[in-house]
Amino acid sequence: MPVKVFCYDKCGTCRSAIKWLKVHEVDIAENIPLFDTPPSAKELAKLLSDSGLEIKKFFNTSGEVYREMNLKDKLPGMSQEQMLELLASNGRLIKRPIVTDGHKVTVGFKEPEFEQAWAKG
Repeated sequence: MPVKVFCYDKCGTCRSAIKWLKVHEVDIAENIPLFDTPPSAKELAKLLSDSGLEIKKFFNTSGEVYREMNLKDKLPGMSQEQMLELLASNGRLIKRPIVTDGHKVTVGFKEPEFEQAWAKG
């Protein structure tokens, strides 16, 4: 099944993830530049639901914007809807890459997780 990848071309982790997908013959239907066109809050809500992860896993906690906005202290007081709106407002806040086939979702790149989610056979 083809996947959609939300990524940033200059990100080493994203490049490694895309390379892994290509080596394992995963069909990349769409490569979406995360900083230019971040997913909407509605799209993020579906990705969150499909991933089974907690919303904090979608934040790029090591990113400059995350630190500048002091989100470590602000997130605990925010609702899920507010967090989704915040993520949708700035692609730099989103942990990358996000890979989805419309049912499964992975956030970030860890080979064992990719192996489990995207390896064929």
